[in-house]
Amino acid sequence: MTAHTISETVASLMPRAKAELAELVAFRSVADPAQFPRSECEAAAGWVADALRAEDFQDVALLDTPDGTQSVYGYLPGPAGAPTVLLYAHYDVQPPLDEAAWLSPPFELTERDGRWFGRGAADCKGGFIMHLLALRALKANGGVPVSVKVIAEGSEEQGTGGLERYAEAHPELLAADTIVIGDTGNFRVGLPTVTATLRGMTMLRVQLDTLEGNLHSGQFGGAAPDALAAMIQLLASLRSEDGTTTVDGLTTDAEWDGLQYPEGEFRKDAKVLDGVELIGTGTVADRIWARPAVTVIGIDCPPVVGATPSLQASARAQISLRVPPGQDAAEATELLTAHLVSHAPWGARISVEQVGQGQPFRADVTSPAYTSMAEAMRLAYPGEEMQTSGMGGSIPLCNTLASLYPQAEILLIGLSEPEAQIHAVNESVSPEELERLSVAEALFLRNYAESRKA
Repeated sequence: MTAHTISETVASLMPRAKAELAELVAFRSVADPAQFPRSECEAAAGWVADALRAEDFQDVALLDTPDGTQSVYGYLPGPAGAPTVLLYAHYDVQPPLDEAAWLSPPFELTERDGRWFGRGAADCKGGFIMHLLALRALKANGGVPVSVKVIAEGSEEQGTGGLERYAEAHPELLAADTIVIGDTGNFRVGLPTVTATLRGMTMLRVQLDTLEGNLHSGQFGGAAPDALAAMIQLLASLRSEDGTTTVDGLTTDAEWDGLQYPEGEFRKDAKVLDGVELIGTGTVADRIWARPAVTVIGIDCPPVVGATPSLQASARAQISLRVPPGQDAAEATELLTAHLVSHAPWGARISVEQVGQGQPFRADVTSPAYTSMAEAMRLAYPGEEMQTSGMGGSIPLCNTLASLYPQAEILLIGLSEPEAQIHAVNESVSPEELERLSVAEALFLRNYAESRKA
């Protein structure tokens, strides 16, 4: 089995992979029944389970996790004495946001400009297809040289921790020598990258109440406390004038000492409008990989169309705080909660509810598995060396797995490079990245099995 034959096999499988990804993208599997029917997630879980059974996985099961969602598990035994590798992806997706802003239907895989567009195409339904491609390539070239466990999570995007709690209650289920998390991405297309750190997160909902009911702004405005104005003032306290996160007691001056992110490239990747400044201080890498970042991700308030001249009696917002490695997410939650309570203006009644939390993660990039992955990526991406970077997003399961299996090596790869625009409208995946990373994963499994024999 050579790198060339693996590459040829994966290339021959790409039409099938596209068809399968189209089927999987078609499920509107947002793990929030307030937005989409639970049946969409259940159907997607069933599709994943059937795909594993078709690849001869044993013990395939739909796991009912404590948050009310389902994760899909399967086990493929390898040769006697072979190491066990856990492959992770998630089939739930972010909501499509403004469907009218999509250039093609969000749940219909559409090819355009050399990319495949659709919600979940990169994050992370494409990650599951990547795992299938790697395993199929190995099966066609002598067999899979390791035992493989696959876990496909059903609520990663919601941050509700269902799989984490299930794994803690069934620690033997996901035990492995090495874990490949297929939910990050290359620093950019064509540059093979493993992710060394993840920011954690905490999610809070805050409500302010100031009046028994809405009032006429002309009759009472100027003296009666407006809850929406109070909320605006409270949220403004979370950032300084230059945009730096300013949660009381939270450290915001850490520095990133690895791969840097040139500001011009970041502006292009983030599609920052001409003349608009970036926020915060320090390098871009400092700001997105090493420091906390607060974001107001939603506000309940009257829409502009149909608005009446009224003072609002209540206002509600949802706040996300990204927590870098070296800081504790639970402590950050306490600091953010205390900040909100202490900064609520005008004596407004405030309530704070936590709706999600996950710890940050730092991988050991000196482990033998990283050596195997570096060689695999060198072959899959001729002329390129594997890079390590951080990622500003969160995968709370990583720390759960690290604590349950402290001897396991954890690698993070995936399809969510900047052009993928995950979580935004017009999410897409590069089919070339899907092909090359599938080759890399197949070669990694081969290399890793060989290294364990030595």
